[in-house]
Amino acid sequence: MLGFKLNPVTAKRVARFRSLRRASWSLAALSILFGLSLISELLCNDKPLIVWHGGRAYFPFLFFYPEDEFTGSGNSTRTDYRQLAADASFRERGGWMLWPLSRSGPYERVRMEELVPWLRCRVALSAKPKVGRIVVTDGSLGIEDANGLELFVGEGADWAGKSFGDYWEVPESLRDHVGKRFRNEASDGVEVFCPGIDGRDGVMVTLLSYEPRRRAPKKVNLTLRDPSGAASGFRKHWKFSRDSELPLRDKAGFLALPEDVRASILANVSTVFSGEGSASVEEVDLGGRIHELSYEMEQVRYPFRPVPGHWFGLDEAGRDVFARILYGLRTSLSFGLILACSSMLFGTLFGSLQGYLGGIVDITGQRLIEIWGALPFLYIVILLGSVYGPSFGLLLVCYAMFNWIGMSYYMRAELLRLRRQPFVESARCLGLPGWKIVLKHILPNALVPIVTFFPFSLVGAVGALAALDYLGFGLPPPTASLGQLLQQAQSQRWAWWLILYPSLALFVVMLLGVFVGEGVREAFDPKRQNRLK
Repeated sequence: MLGFKLNPVTAKRVARFRSLRRASWSLAALSILFGLSLISELLCNDKPLIVWHGGRAYFPFLFFYPEDEFTGSGNSTRTDYRQLAADASFRERGGWMLWPLSRSGPYERVRMEELVPWLRCRVALSAKPKVGRIVVTDGSLGIEDANGLELFVGEGADWAGKSFGDYWEVPESLRDHVGKRFRNEASDGVEVFCPGIDGRDGVMVTLLSYEPRRRAPKKVNLTLRDPSGAASGFRKHWKFSRDSELPLRDKAGFLALPEDVRASILANVSTVFSGEGSASVEEVDLGGRIHELSYEMEQVRYPFRPVPGHWFGLDEAGRDVFARILYGLRTSLSFGLILACSSMLFGTLFGSLQGYLGGIVDITGQRLIEIWGALPFLYIVILLGSVYGPSFGLLLVCYAMFNWIGMSYYMRAELLRLRRQPFVESARCLGLPGWKIVLKHILPNALVPIVTFFPFSLVGAVGALAALDYLGFGLPPPTASLGQLLQQAQSQRWAWWLILYPSLALFVVMLLGVFVGEGVREAFDPKRQNRLK
């Protein structure tokens, strides 16, 4: 209908590609992602799409309007459209705004006060460790001093004039190690379990290693510990949001607590959120064992976890991660497409000249290309970036200067093979000029490497840009970039959203590109066209 018709071989290859569902669906998905990234300003922006004010329409996402245009304040500074939308006088004058789906821009720093309603209070409940110390004065283990003994024998216990054996059984090994210390003999550190007397719980006694001194000691310290250990106690962690009566996770564990303990926790959490005071550590009795309750209010700091309105979280500068990813995809895919096209163009040009002319042109061109390819690419990028400053155009030029070399090898080989074919000799005999023979007869038969390697070249360019941004030699800040987000994730490893979402976006784009490349390679496989049936 438009005067354009594919030749039968190309039509078969296109039909073959369409029949490969994984490849065709991947191409559609990649095209949709790129198309959405091209209209990022319409989807994700901190500026409204349309502002109606004073009987006139404004388009802030395209043009800059000073504050004076809407408020008459005389200020020529940037308009705060969020504040303007909340201004009652603006609405009273008939003004209204049309916002994009997401009201976050890639360079906008989210105000801390916007995150305060989403803060959480962390409550930790843990068993209080039972540790005590007693001082004995002779081999009978008579107690001269004690600290924390009430944790093991109960409050109000009178230990004056009593010995260790009045509370616990004294194993022979413990008596022997204490006797060595009183005799000023060397002894290793030891930990001995002593069973309780009269139904009392047992205790673990620890003695440190001892080296002989100039005089024998008159006192020996015994450290008492709970044999069950603090790790076996009840330990729980909960996070409460504002005005919530149940924690975000482990609700069953919270409901298993006694009712009075739950009421105390909720009261203290409410106190923390109200800002009237900070609840200190308190002790509660659970099952005859003392536990500690501690409260910690979450602070607003960047990077901040995902919250409603910022579902992908915020980066270390307080910018919306979703907006950064969306704009970063546009940068990455645009860079990849431009670089892949330029690589194919220059590779085809130089490869075709070498392959068709051959002889001294081919040999000389090949040696020059090998010398050019031996130059250290990364050093050149660093050098030019330090002289001219990093930019999108500079990176594109640096990559384009080297990325065409591999394609030129393939095109040179194809031209060397095809220039001796009968249809080329026939064209020469008909008197066609060389450029017409190359463009109309040889190149259409040599485009298989170009079409096949294009998706893989695109994937490689996207990965290369992300790698340079990650290393700090890529696009200048504050340009939205996937590699720059991953660089933040390296120093902020607790911020899982900086690791997950940028990595997932990069993975999906590269995976779709590889699927498209595999489909193109299979569809353009010449063996399928030459197979005997």
